[in-house]
Amino acid sequence: MERRRLLYTLKKQTFFHTSRLSFNQGIVSSLLYTGSSKRGLADLRSPLEPRVFPTSGWDNIDPSLPVEEESIPSYRPEKFYPAHLGEVFNRRYQVVGKLGYGSSATVWLSRDLLDHHYVALKVYTASTMVTREIEIYNHLSTIQSTHAGQSCLRPLIEIFQAQNPGREGVHTCLVHPPLGISLDQLTRLLPDRVMSSAMVRTTIRNILAALDFLHTDARIIHTDLQPNNILLGIKDNSILSEFEKAEFEAPVPRKILEDRTIYLSRPLPISCGTPVLCDLGEARLGTDQQKGDIMPDIYRAPEVILDMSRDYKVDIWNVGMVIWDLFEHRHLFKARDPEGKLNDEYHLAELQAVLGGAPPQLLAQSERSPHFWDKNGEWKGAVPVPDYTLETLEERLQGDEKADFLRFLRRMLCWLPEERATAKELLFDPWLMHGLFK
Repeated sequence: MERRRLLYTLKKQTFFHTSRLSFNQGIVSSLLYTGSSKRGLADLRSPLEPRVFPTSGWDNIDPSLPVEEESIPSYRPEKFYPAHLGEVFNRRYQVVGKLGYGSSATVWLSRDLLDHHYVALKVYTASTMVTREIEIYNHLSTIQSTHAGQSCLRPLIEIFQAQNPGREGVHTCLVHPPLGISLDQLTRLLPDRVMSSAMVRTTIRNILAALDFLHTDARIIHTDLQPNNILLGIKDNSILSEFEKAEFEAPVPRKILEDRTIYLSRPLPISCGTPVLCDLGEARLGTDQQKGDIMPDIYRAPEVILDMSRDYKVDIWNVGMVIWDLFEHRHLFKARDPEGKLNDEYHLAELQAVLGGAPPQLLAQSERSPHFWDKNGEWKGAVPVPDYTLETLEERLQGDEKADFLRFLRRMLCWLPEERATAKELLFDPWLMHGLFK
C-alpha cells in the first residue's frame, strides 16, 4: 500500500514539473473570458456499455485502520452511500474512481454512458440537507446573462436522488463537469508551498470575474471562498482517461467490510486549465442586509465576528484572505486561544493589529463591541493586541512591489464593508493588471 502511495506522489510531482511553465505563464491573457457554462446537447451515438472492473489486484487495508471518510470525527457509516467502482447511478453514470471525500459527501469520477464523457458525481450523506445549494442552482438557471464570469463558476449538469441499498436513506447526488485539483492541493506541490505573484494574479482574476457575476447579475453571496473551493480546470481530458486506465492497471487500495468498501482516493495530476470557483452549498440569495454565522472560521469578516448584518462585501474580505494564504507561508489570522480553541477575542485582537483601530461607526452597529472596546473605541479586551502589522507580516516582497501588493490587499481587508472595493473595481487594480498586456 505504501509503495502505491509513493508512486501516486511521484506521478503527481512529475506532472507538476511538466505543466508548471504553462500555469506560470498565465491561464488567461486578458480580463475577458471565453467559454460556456451550459451543457451541450447529447450526441446521437449509442449508449456505452458499462465496463467490468477488476475483481482483484489491489492492496487490502487492515479493517481496524480508519481510512478516508472514516477518519472524520463525525463519521457514521450508515449515513454514507456505499458506492463501489463500476456501479451505475441513475442508469447512466458509471463510477470509475474516487476523487475525494468530506464530512457530508464523497466525490467520484464517472463515465456518462449516454453522452460519452466524464463527469464528477457528488454523493451526499443521507442526513445532509442540500436544499440551499439546489435553490441556488435553480436560481442561476433562470439568469439570462452574457457576463463572462459565468465561465469561471462551476455549473451543474443534473440533480437526482439515490436510494441507499439495504437501508432507508435517500442520498442527493449532484453531477458536475470534472475539474482538477484544488488550489489547496496545488500549493502543497509548489516550491516553498506558495504561489508566485503571477500565479496569484492569474487565479484571482478568474475568481473576481466569477464573483462579479454572482454579485451583480445573480445577486448571490458565495460566503465560503477558500483554496479548497477553487479548482483547476481541465484542458486535456486525457488525464481523465488515464485516471480510468490506472484503475484497471493498478487498482487503488481499499478496505473491504461486510456492508461496504472504503476506497482510497486516486489523485489527479496537475491540470493547466482556468481556475474555477466551486461549491455553492453555503451561498445565499440576496446581497443586502443578512445575518447569521457564515464563512470558514479564520476567514470570517469583522461584521460576521461581531454578529452584525452583512452583505456581499463578505466575499471581498474572503478574496483578500485567500490571496494571503496562496502567497504567504502562514495564515494571516489564527483566531485561536493558547489551547487551540476558536476564540473571537483573540481573532479581534489580531484584526486590531493588522487593520489598526476599529472605526466608531462600525462599533456603534454591533451589540458585541462593548465587550472588546471602550466607549472611546480603545481596545479593552483581556487579550493583548499582537505587536505586528500587515507590513511586518509580509516577508516575501520588497520596495514598491510590496507597497503595491499591500495597497491591493487593503482594498479588501477593511473594517467597514462599504469601504471594500467591488469585484469589478478590483479587476482593474494596477497590481492585479501588472504584466497583463505585455
